[in-house]
Amino acid sequence: MKKAVEKMKQNTRGSLIWLRLTRFTHQSNLLSNDFLKPFGLTAAQFDVLLQISTYEPLTQSELAEKVTVTQGGISRMLSRLEKEGLIGRKQDWKTKTISLTAKGREKLESAFEAQLSFQSSFFDDCLSEEEQRTLYSLISRVQKNSERKKANGTVTSSYNQSTN
Repeated sequence: MKKAVEKMKQNTRGSLIWLRLTRFTHQSNLLSNDFLKPFGLTAAQFDVLLQISTYEPLTQSELAEKVTVTQGGISRMLSRLEKEGLIGRKQDWKTKTISLTAKGREKLESAFEAQLSFQSSFFDDCLSEEEQRTLYSLISRVQKNSERKKANGTVTSSYNQSTN
């Protein structure tokens, strides 16, 4: 039991940081959903339209890797966005690609600047420019580390090492 308590103490700061990031992301998404209502978008739809705009044409699986929506969720969302005329899907032999329509591009452009300003305000309101640069640098390192773990398949092995 002593060993477990020591391991908990060692990992507490990392766990607290992860919880704070998770809670901030959740709260930010809730606030963004309210903020984007006048534009007729949710935070997830905004993200999907932005990713399509940036990487189009792309497949549904490529898109699912870039956004925080599950594969099933992305499928339902794309159906809705297609019905609303915001995206188009094109079948090219075995591959179906997704692109924005003119209407989708207009909707994204109408919300883009406002949403970026809204999200930036979370940081501008309480952090100096230097603190923002530091936070960006640190969180970028953590993200790159998580990407390496995913690419190397070390998620389970890292967990197993820390629990032994």
